[in-house]
Order: sequence, then C-alpha cells, then structure tokens
Amino acid sequence: MSTTPSTASLIDLAARGQLPLHQHMDHATMAWISDNRPDLPPTSAPVLRPQSKELLAHGGLPTRWWADPRLYTSLHGVRHAMRTAALAAVLAEANGLDNGDTATVILAAAVHDCQRRHDQDDRGHGARAAIWLAANADTVWGHFGLTASPRRIVQAATAVRLHDVPYEAFNADDKSDHARAACITDVVKAADALDRYRLPKLKWWPDARYVREPAFDQMRGLAFDLVLVSEWAYLAGANGTAAVRYALAEKGLL
Repeated sequence: MSTTPSTASLIDLAARGQLPLHQHMDHATMAWISDNRPDLPPTSAPVLRPQSKELLAHGGLPTRWWADPRLYTSLHGVRHAMRTAALAAVLAEANGLDNGDTATVILAAAVHDCQRRHDQDDRGHGARAAIWLAANADTVWGHFGLTASPRRIVQAATAVRLHDVPYEAFNADDKSDHARAACITDVVKAADALDRYRLPKLKWWPDARYVREPAFDQMRGLAFDLVLVSEWAYLAGANGTAAVRYALAEKGLL
C-alpha cells in the first residue's frame, strides 16, 4: 500500500479500506472523533507522585529512537508514546504500584512502539522494540534521569514485547514471561489500549475485553480528553511534544 500522503482524511480512507502505511492526523478525522465522543463521565485524573510528573516531563523522546523517522509524527509516534506513558502513570497510581514499578511502566510505555515500520498491523514490532530497549537501556533510562538495573530492563522489555500480543494468543514462553512481569505488562497493555481513541474507526476504540486492568473503564474519559486536546493542539501548530504537554498540564498530570 502506498506511503504517499493522501489529501483524503483518515476517516474516509479507513472507511474505504485504503489507509496508507504512514498515517497522520487531519482536521476532518479529529472532527469525527470529537463528534463520536462516547457517553463517558468526566474523569478526574489522580494526583501523580512527583517522580511520575518528572518522568512525564522527559517524555519528548528523540526522533532517532524511532526505527522510521516518518513515524515520529504519525499515529504511532511521539504523541501516542507520551499519552501512553501518562496513562501508564495514572494506572500505576490506581494500582498502588511503588516508585520502581511506576517508573518501569512509564519507560516501557514511552518506547513500546518505537521500532514500528509502519502504522498498519505491524506484527512483531513489540519484539523488535524489546530488543532495541535492552540494547539501549542505559540511554533510555539515562534520558529519564534514572539508572538501569537488570531486573527493571527485563520487566520493561517483557512488557514491550508482549504489548502487541493478545492474551489469548500467549504461548507457553509468553505466559512464563508474563508471570515474571505481570503488573508491568498489564498496565502497559491497558495504557496502550486506552489511547486508541485516536484511531479512525469506532471498532478500533478502547475495549475492556482485551485488557486485564480493573481501572480501565474509569480512565476512558481521561484518555479521550488527552487525545482530543493534544491532537487539536498539534493540528493548530504545536509540535508533538508541546501538544501533549499542554494536554497533560490541562489535566494536572504535569
């Protein structure tokens, strides 16, 4: 399928089954997302601990971390990464995770899609990102002002590897790996799923049936608002990092 940018909106291309390999947000798609807001009660974001806010402030990741720099501004680029990291922090708070586990889920969520080759169903991108994360652990942890440890690297890499593998598709090795990093993996998978309101088909939006997170439905309103505010800010001219930081600040997450 062509990677050439189209003048058609993502919503129109999705309806025709013609989404390109590289997908970038547009005004018509954002208007459609806004018009299709689910009947969700307003969600008050929990108060994040200072460490989480500090980590989220470092969420503007370098373009060079992406396998394909064209994806940095796409639907799986830095805006998705930053929102997923923020939602992971919120879910970590809801689950009462300690500082170490919370930092691990934020880092894993931030880089989970960085080795994608395109915006379609790129199977295996989680495994590629896990390998990349393990190979670049000192750089990643250092970017966030932290020091990598073998245990945390394994936990984060496991969550990243499994984030694109449905639970029902886990093989024996997947189940064994998940058992050693269950809380980290479950939070990252749920945070990634919560940010699906950016996608141009309703059937692709968040669905609690595919995650193992009790607080999932409680956070859907927050997730929708983060997409709405940050994507409109991006289309208004803010760069990706600034657009998401604006949305996070509006919700008291920075």
